[in-house]
Amino acid sequence: MKREQFIRELRKRAREMGKPFDVFEDRGKGSHYRVTCDGRMSTVKSGDLTPTYMKLVKKQLGLD
Repeated sequence: MKREQFIRELRKRAREMGKPFDVFEDRGKGSHYRVTCDGRMSTVKSGDLTPTYMKLVKKQLGLD
């Protein structure tokens, strides 16, 4: 799955749970994005994302 598709999925999940969700394209290093959800923070890299990586990000954001 590509990063943009994954961020759409995260945003949808956060909306369903009633949690605020933000994406900061300028705060990560290089081509990485910083995402926050309800006070929790994670970094999403660019390119193809593995299922294991996506599961890790969801857990860090409390969206699992």
